Amino acid sequence: MTTLRDVANRAGVSIGSVSAVINRTAPVSATLRLRVLAAIDELGYAPDGVARSLKTGRTRTIGLVIPDITNPLFAALAATIERACDAAGYALVLCATADDPEKELRHLRLMRTQRADGLILVLSGVEPGNAEAIRRLVTMPAVLVDRTLRGLADFDSVTVDNRAAARLAVEHMIRSGHRRIGIVTGRPGISISTDRFEGYREALAEAGIPLDDDLAACGDFRIETAMRAAAALLQRRPQPTAVFSTSNLTTIGVMRAIAEQGLRCPDDVSVAGIDDFEWSTAFSPRLTAVVQPVQAIGGRAVECLLARLSGPPPAEPVRDVFAPQLVVRESCRVIG
Repeated sequence: MTTLRDVANRAGVSIGSVSAVINRTAPVSATLRLRVLAAIDELGYAPDGVARSLKTGRTRTIGLVIPDITNPLFAALAATIERACDAAGYALVLCATADDPEKELRHLRLMRTQRADGLILVLSGVEPGNAEAIRRLVTMPAVLVDRTLRGLADFDSVTVDNRAAARLAVEHMIRSGHRRIGIVTGRPGISISTDRFEGYREALAEAGIPLDDDLAACGDFRIETAMRAAAALLQRRPQPTAVFSTSNLTTIGVMRAIAEQGLRCPDDVSVAGIDDFEWSTAFSPRLTAVVQPVQAIGGRAVECLLARLSGPPPAEPVRDVFAPQLVVRESCRVIG
């Protein structure tokens, strides 16, 4: 079996230098790094991760638990977190839960069994007692992202201001002359669903527009469900002149429903939503959206976790809340 000493001899460097390259524990020159990596490739050296983790108490792995890797928001978040982890010398283990609380708990058990050093979590958080079960399983440092969960108030969290995000979209519609504004809400019980509905309600109240329960339909943050919800809203009479969508996948469902009803956006129905994605400008019309700073959120989540792993923990939990930004395009028209 090839050893660390064999690699050092082949590269003509010390064992300490090889260790610094592999573990990223000290700065080395680019030339030395290339020599060590070349020796590793030539000899087929593979570090004994199990032995190293038993010795150091660290596996140099971070677990990321998200609901859906196909969602553009979470895909972008995962990519950002992976780059930050890699730069810090950590491997990222990705788990997708489909917002299934039982599957989520299975993944958390796996992360504990695999001795992940820390976790970044986008939790489903809707089942009674879920927080207690999570707390029992998460024995390592963890950061909540995107969503918070009642009962885990002592966990670090990095989120966007979801009430403000909803207000930005709905206030834009109101300024454009709309007063009959429907909403396709998210999955009940999730913090972002509650906060985004509250932002919608607050924007209407500030404009003196009464809340109409008939203009709210649950889209569950899923395309097909959102499509059915939007179709139901478009059957209301009088028809809403605008629809507020509470997520990117919801927006896709809303746009499909408008097309299937034989309507046009924004001529017949205006749309504005939360979350942007790279190909949103391929829609016709181009979509007005409230953008989350995904790269900043992902990078900050990794920073918080590494701070927990590298030194004494902060006295209080981190509560970082990022501001959203409205990007006005063509899907919300001005009416008289």
